[in-house]
Formats: sequence, C-alpha cells, structure tokens
Amino acid sequence: MLQLVANASKFPSKTAVIDSEGNYTYQDLLEKSHGVSEALLNDRSDLNEARVAFIVSPGIDYVATQWGIWRAGGIAVPLCISYPFPSLKYVIEDTTAGYLIVGPEFEELLLPYQENTNTKYLRLEELKSDSNIPLPEINPSRGAMILYTSGTTSLPKGVLTTHAIIESQISTLVKAWQWTSEDYILEILPLHHVHGIINVLCCALWSGATVQFLNPFSAKEVFRIFKEGKLNVFMAVPTIYFKLISEFESLSIAEQKELTAAMAKFRLMISGSAALPVSVMEKWKEISDHYLLERYGMTEIGMAISNPYIGERRAGHIGQPLPGVEFRLVDENNQPVADGEPGEIQVKGDSVFKEYWGKPESTAKAFTDEGWFLTGDIAVNTDGYLRILGRDSIDIIKSGGYKISALEIEEVLRTYPGIKDSGVLGIPNEEWGELVVAALVCEENPNLEQLSQWMRERMPAYKTPRKYIFIEDLPRNAMGKVTKNDLKKLF
Repeated sequence: MLQLVANASKFPSKTAVIDSEGNYTYQDLLEKSHGVSEALLNDRSDLNEARVAFIVSPGIDYVATQWGIWRAGGIAVPLCISYPFPSLKYVIEDTTAGYLIVGPEFEELLLPYQENTNTKYLRLEELKSDSNIPLPEINPSRGAMILYTSGTTSLPKGVLTTHAIIESQISTLVKAWQWTSEDYILEILPLHHVHGIINVLCCALWSGATVQFLNPFSAKEVFRIFKEGKLNVFMAVPTIYFKLISEFESLSIAEQKELTAAMAKFRLMISGSAALPVSVMEKWKEISDHYLLERYGMTEIGMAISNPYIGERRAGHIGQPLPGVEFRLVDENNQPVADGEPGEIQVKGDSVFKEYWGKPESTAKAFTDEGWFLTGDIAVNTDGYLRILGRDSIDIIKSGGYKISALEIEEVLRTYPGIKDSGVLGIPNEEWGELVVAALVCEENPNLEQLSQWMRERMPAYKTPRKYIFIEDLPRNAMGKVTKNDLKKLF
C-alpha cells in the first residue's frame, strides 16, 4: 500500500480537506479516491504506469483524482488550470497520455479531446464506483508523477518521479519542518507544481493535518481566513507576500493590529519558488512577527536546501542542505570551489527525479558521470549558509570579463524610493559581451541621472545598469517567477 494511503487510514474521522463545497475526512478521501481508481481500471487489474492527465479545480476532487490515479497504478500528470489550450495539448501529447480526466469547468476548453482516439476522455463526474474491488499493489519504484519544468530557457520538460522519490521528498520535509497531525494549512498555490503538490498538499496529508483550499486567490479572503484562528502553517511565493503586504497597508490600524495578533500565533511561514527580496522579508516580519523561512528546490529535486525551522534564518539566503541531500558547489570544470566563491549547485540523493520523460539525451546532460544533478543555479557558501546569485543562463550576466548577479542588483534597486520592483538582465553587446539593463516598476519614474549616481554609491560601476525601461508589471509565470526571456524582448 502507498505510504500516503496507509497514513490516511490512521486518521479516518479527522478532517483532511476543506474546500468551497464542504469539509471532508480522511475516510471520505480514501473512499472517493478508491472510486476514481475503480472507474479508471474499468475491469483492468492495473493501469501499469499509463499516463493519466487531469485538469480539476483545487479541492477534494483534485486530491481524490490524484490519489485515485496513483492507487490504480497510473502516472499522474496534473495540468495547469490557467494554461491556454496549446500549452495543455503540449503536455498531453508529450506524455502520450492514455487518459484525460476533465472537471466540468474545463470541458469546453478540452472539447477537441472528446473525439480523440489516442486519449480516452473522462468527465470527472463519471469517475465514481462503490463496488470496492481490490486495487493493485504498487511497488515504490514505479513511476508516479510527471510535472513540467517552467520552460524559462527552453520548451518545458516532463520530470518523472517514482513513488519512492515522492515519499523521500515528503518525509524529508515533514521531519525538517516538524509537521504533525495538529497542523492546518491554506492551499493557494498552483497544483501542477512541486511547491503546491509536495510541500503543501502531500506533506499535510502524509501527517494527518488539514488542508483548506482557496481558489481563486484573494488577499482579502486570505486575511479573513487568518483571522479565524485555525491556520498555523502558511506557504506562498514572494509575489503573494507582496500582494498581502499591499492589502495589509490598505487596512485601518485596528484591523492591522487584529491581523498581526492572528499571524503571530502561526508556528511556521515559508516562502519559495522565486528569490525573496530582503525588503519583503523585513516588511513581512514587521507586520506578522514571522521571519519567513526561505528554502530552495526544483521540479527535478523537490526541496534540497532550507533555512532551519529552529535556528538562525538569514535574509537573502536559502540555508543549508536538508537531511539526506548531498550537495556541492563547482566551477565550470566541475571542480569544487572554495567557501565564498561562486559555483553551480549540484545535488545527489533519494529525492532527485528519475528522468526527463521521453528525453534520454536531456536526462544524460542533466547529470555528471558521478551522478550529480546540475541545477544550473549559481550560489556562494558563507559560513554554511547558501546564497543564490541566480541562474547561470538567465541571472548571471557576463559583462566586461565580470560575472555579475542580476539578483544582487535587483535587491539594491528595490531599496530606492519609489521603485516597487525590478528585473535585471544582460543583453548582447559587442563591446562588453553583455550590457547590464533593468526594467523598473515604479510609483513614479525616477530621475535616471540621480538613480545612476545613487547606484554607483552602493555598488561598483560595472554592476550599474546602463539602460532602464519603465513597465507596469514584470512578466511572470504561474509560480510568480519573472520570465526574463519575455523581459529581454522589451529591450
């Protein structure tokens, strides 16, 4: 029996899921997911790793569908509910999905698949059964899920994980962040991504905790739920914290005090999926009494590095390797670098993915001969804490012989009066190799001469942007990461 399912059977009468339709116990979840499994199997004994793509709104139906696919022996392929049809088609066809489960609100979008002969189209409401047939035994080494990379540098790749890998990712975090059955968390993150699926949903359900779904996101509604006093764990991405801070600042002093008192009672608040600006970290501490725990992970590795649950959390740092994770920082020749020197993060461990689906060459290129996974992220190690400088192909600008961290420049720009956000990148230049440029989101556009002078007082001249543009907002993907290839087009 899958460990998630085995754990759920220990808490039959406890509330597992709360969504807009109601409250559901772990027993409800076990019964609903069993029904999905039976309907999928349809007289077969085992799906034998058939890919099952599904597009279902966040809530009990999403969880029951995901668990039902796993319990029937299929590989779950969650689709992003905000993607346009071409993006969904790419994932369905790239995984050669044998089944497509569609929630009622997405039927019109997926209409072309109703007559598709390669993929069996299944309406969510039809996936019910109460005959209680025995389900297959699932070996942990079997494929469990395919999630897609964000595709910031190339076409998205399907990341295949096994049940054993997922269980390793979950159990590592449950231990590191001290999850228990007393925990209660709000799920506001996209459920086609490791942050929402593993860090929030699976860790909570593995532990016997309660997950409350909120969809769509609303800062007002998040704060209303905070004030109810039931939540004690919260996870979000930096853009969400930014929106919550803006909402907080629009409230009366009395409402702010009530909210701060409610948030102070939480045991843990976490930020991830994109670099957390130090300014946001400090502002959130001021309004919530929480120093956000920042961590580092990827679709391919789950979470690998984290600031400690108990101990010093350093602003601007992703922390230390999690238990069971081997890591090293290396130079361009795969040689370890000294402390304080920038190097690529490479990772080994039981939480690392199995392969890129259908892409053996990409899989081979992603690992060294010794089995280290190449993350492509550049960091420095200072006193045992890692600080991300950026992604080698996006955030590391090679200008005039220097390697410059775009994230470092962005952090400084955000502290200038009137600048709300910034995106820094390098654009091709004959003289410099790459020219440092910045897109700014401002309350009102600053005097560029004064801004350049101010920047030069804070960092070397070669790091100072040579060109600025002003935009209303930075382009981002579903997880809040700035899509710098889109930004580059503006220059």
